[in-house]
Amino acid sequence: MRKIFIFSVTYFFSFLMVANANIKTEEIVYNYNDTKLKGYLAFDDSKLVKRPGILVVHEWWGHNDHARNRAKMLAEAGYTALALDMYGDEKLASHPKKAAEFMNAAFSNWSESQARYNKAMEVLKSHKTVDSTQIGSIGFCFGGAVSIRMARGGSNLRGIVAFHSALPIEPAITKNSMHSAVFIINGSEDGFLKPEAVSNFSQDMFKANVDFTYMNIKGAKHSFTNPEADEFGKKFNIKALQYNQQADKIAWTAMLQFFKRIFD
Repeated sequence: MRKIFIFSVTYFFSFLMVANANIKTEEIVYNYNDTKLKGYLAFDDSKLVKRPGILVVHEWWGHNDHARNRAKMLAEAGYTALALDMYGDEKLASHPKKAAEFMNAAFSNWSESQARYNKAMEVLKSHKTVDSTQIGSIGFCFGGAVSIRMARGGSNLRGIVAFHSALPIEPAITKNSMHSAVFIINGSEDGFLKPEAVSNFSQDMFKANVDFTYMNIKGAKHSFTNPEADEFGKKFNIKALQYNQQADKIAWTAMLQFFKRIFD
């Protein structure tokens, strides 16, 4: 029995190593208005068929390992994913004040940010593995709000998923003006999110007849998907930040089910 168990475990990990060996990653440099933008593409090179493409939008810190790791996880799930760069010129914040500065600048000049997002979408759509008619977007914190605003603006996305995200109600939408399904996954203990924001956003989605789902994970705080959240929270004395492994797994599984539904 012990030999069978050892064989099973060995086979399982050997399978994982082979599966991971098929995941290819590429650094992709692209430009918009003389701004250098650096993306990170991940896909399963063993699959011959074209598949949906997913844009991954980083937190307010900038294009970091968290976004890149999520791109690889999406590739392991069968998608081609591009972790894009919203700030450009290798801007990566190491302090909340600088992160807020980068984020506020991106939202203040939304036309520029929108164009950078669309440029990344062009790069993703043009990849040999991608079905350009099936594009989705996920985002974390700042990235969630970016994905929401792109969907609200009429971007041709099949669906977006926003994790521990603000809930912008701009640009304005009207009935059937949105093409994208929307899935919001936030924590019940997110100190940056007011209950009335959830209510207002949900009503907006309902009135516009949007395919909309809101998941409220009990006990989860802000940035619950980022393993570095506890370190950031302690370093900068931000008690609202906390990684939650269980919430992270629940959210990721729910996201995969959502994409399976909208892409099938």
